[in-house]
Parts: sequence; structure tokens; C-alpha cells
Amino acid sequence: MHPQHDDNEIQVYETTELYGEKGRFRVLQFSGDAIQGALDLEQPKRVVFEYPRAMIHLMEYNRPLFQDVFLIGHGIGTIAGYFAEKRFKVAEVNEEVVRYSRSHFGYTQDNVLIGDGRSLLEAERDGQYDYILLDAFTAAGTPQHLISSGFFGLTRSKLHSGGSILMNLMGKSENDRLMGAVHTTLSEHYPYVEAFALPAEGAADVRNILLMGSGRPVRYQARQLAGFVPVTLGQGHVIRD
Repeated sequence: MHPQHDDNEIQVYETTELYGEKGRFRVLQFSGDAIQGALDLEQPKRVVFEYPRAMIHLMEYNRPLFQDVFLIGHGIGTIAGYFAEKRFKVAEVNEEVVRYSRSHFGYTQDNVLIGDGRSLLEAERDGQYDYILLDAFTAAGTPQHLISSGFFGLTRSKLHSGGSILMNLMGKSENDRLMGAVHTTLSEHYPYVEAFALPAEGAADVRNILLMGSGRPVRYQARQLAGFVPVTLGQGHVIRD
């Protein structure tokens, strides 16, 4: 399969090696940027990457009977597809991404809204959700209006009292000013905040960092976190709109 391009330079391609793992994979990638999703063609139901596996564990372990989830950032639909029996509402700003998730990655659900995640979340009923998930990236990183105090206040109002926000971010686990700022800003709105990261070779390595904010203590089983470990993020400034 040849890479397919369009105005946004989204590529779909197949490869026999992905991050050192041999096999047959189909990949969705924004040009020159991080991979947005991968499908194991030999085990299509398998969740390939560690970060969605860790997010799935945190969701199941903290609220086993959850039903309602608002997800910002669709990718190939990994998490919403995994929890097909739950009620997901997915916000995705790029229509092409959704089209490819259906045509090349087997996404079948009819629950994706096209548009800005924050604006779409504002229109939802207060107190409705068990989880709000954020997995939204541009080449410049996570859009600022999705990590601001105003946004986190909005998420708290759309979750019920036992609900949680769970975010996949990219950063360094030490001395990362932006990660410290996101952590500090999130802590203004949620009494319990935990951060998890994959161990890296050096402190300067950028990797996936998961942040979870909740009205109650965040629980996890270390061996179920797909290699993620708890990390302590520094303090930072509060991010305003």
C-alpha cells in the first residue's frame, strides 16, 4: 500500500517493523510527526501501543462499571473500539482521520462528531460523564485551549462527582515546564492528580505522559500499566485561556 497524501499530509502505510517489533502493521501518521495509530494486521483486536493499554487499565480499575465517555482525539479509534459496548462520544477535528479509521482500520461505530473538542464538550449535559479522555495532538503538541484552567473547569462540570479526566500528553518526566504547568493547572480543579510515564533512556527524552485528575484517589495496579510508572511532575504556572 502506497502512502496516501492529502492537504493535511495524512499517511496510511504498512510496515513489517514498528518500534523494534516485527510483524505486519498498518499505520496512520501525520507527515513527519508522531504515529497516530497502528493496527496489528495479524491480531486486529490487539491494542498495539502501551499508552492506550495503560489508559484502559486506569479506566477499568478506577470505575469498573463506567458507561459514559467523552473522548477528544479519534486517531484510528483504538480506545472507543476496544470499549465498543460502552457509550462513547468522540470529538475529532479532522474529518480525514475519521474516514481513514473506517476505510483502513476497521472502525465501525457511528459516534464521532467533527469539530473542536472543547466546543463540542461545552454543548454536553453537566454531570453526564464517567470519563473525559484527551488524546489530541497537532505537530505543535496538545492545543493550549485543551490544557487550560478554563478547559479543566469545563471538564469538571461535565463529569459526575466520581468522574475523572485522563490525558495522553507528550513531554519529559523531569524539568518539563509545560508538564509542570499542566499538572499545576489540573490540580486547581481536581483534588487528586496522578502522572505516569514510560521509563526513558535520559531525562531529556520526550515520551508519553498520562495525567489523571479525579474527585477521589486514583488507583492502579503497577503490573497492568503496560510499563508506565508513577512520576512526580514539578510545579508550574497556571495555564489561562
